[in-house]
Amino acid sequence: MVDAPATRSDLLADELERIARDIDGFFDAVLSVPDDPRARLYEAMRHAAIGGGKRLRPLLVMATAEMFGVGRESALRVGAAIEAIHVYSLVHDDLPCMDDDALRHGKATVHVAFDDATAVLAGDSLHALAFDLLADPATSADPFVRIELVRTLAAASGVQGMAGGQMMDIVAETRTFDLQTVTRLQQLKTGALLGAAVEMGAILGRLPPEGRTHLRGYARDIGLAFQIVDDLIDHEGDAALAGKAVGKDAAAGKQTFVSLLGADRARDQAFALVDQAVSHLAQHGAEADLLRALARFIVERDH
Repeated sequence: MVDAPATRSDLLADELERIARDIDGFFDAVLSVPDDPRARLYEAMRHAAIGGGKRLRPLLVMATAEMFGVGRESALRVGAAIEAIHVYSLVHDDLPCMDDDALRHGKATVHVAFDDATAVLAGDSLHALAFDLLADPATSADPFVRIELVRTLAAASGVQGMAGGQMMDIVAETRTFDLQTVTRLQQLKTGALLGAAVEMGAILGRLPPEGRTHLRGYARDIGLAFQIVDDLIDHEGDAALAGKAVGKDAAAGKQTFVSLLGADRARDQAFALVDQAVSHLAQHGAEADLLRALARFIVERDH
C-alpha cells in the first residue's frame, strides 16, 4: 500500500510542532536557572516562555528566511527574539493593572504563579533578551543586518506598534471606536509583530526594502485576519480550547470586528483577507507554500 502524499496542512502541522520544540529548546538553554537569588526571576521567565503558544511569529520568520536561503540557526535566533517580545507583552497584559487574566496557554499567568513584581521583571527581562539576541554576531555576521533587525523589532514593539495598540485597546474600554479605528488598533497591537516577523525573515535574506512590498502586503492581511479570528474566538469560542478566558471583550464593552460587523460578516472578511494575502505570494513558487499554509491556518484555528 502506497502512503498518501503529505498535504500542505500536514506539512504545516509538522513544522509547527518542530518550531515549538526548537523554540522551547532555545529558551531552555538560554534561561538556565542560576544558583543565586535571581533564580525566581529565571523560573518566571521560563514559565512564560516555555511550553505554550502557537509560535506563529517564529515560524513566519523562519518560513520567510528559508525562501531566501538563510540558515536555520540564524532564523531561529531571530524567531526567538520576536517570540520573547510577544511573550513579554502577554506577561504584562495579564497583570491586574492591565487585563487582569489568570489563565494563559492553559496554565496560570505569571503574576498568579509567582507575584506581580516578579511578573513585571520577567516581562522586562524578556524584552531585553530579544534585543540582546538580535545584536549578537551569532545571529548575523553582518552588522548592518543586525541593526536593521533591531530597528525593525523596536519599531514594531513600541508606541508606533504593539504598545501603541495596547494603549488604544485600554482607551477602547471607555470610548466607542468605529471600524476604521478598530482596524488601526489591531494593525498596531497584533499586526505589527506579525509584520515584523515576515520583514525580519526578509532582512536576514538580504532582500532590499523595495523588494519586500509584496511580503508586507501578505503580513498586513494575515495580521488583520488573525485578529478577526481572535475576536471570533472571544465571541463564540471555548475557553478550554483557547487556553484563556473568552467573552472578555463584550464584558468590557469594547468594539471589535465581531461587534461592528457581526460574526458572519467578520468570518467572511477573514477568509477574504487570507485569499488576498496568498495572492501577494503569486511571484513565488513552492518555496512559499509554508507561508500560504500559515495564512490558511490562521482562519481555521480554534485557539
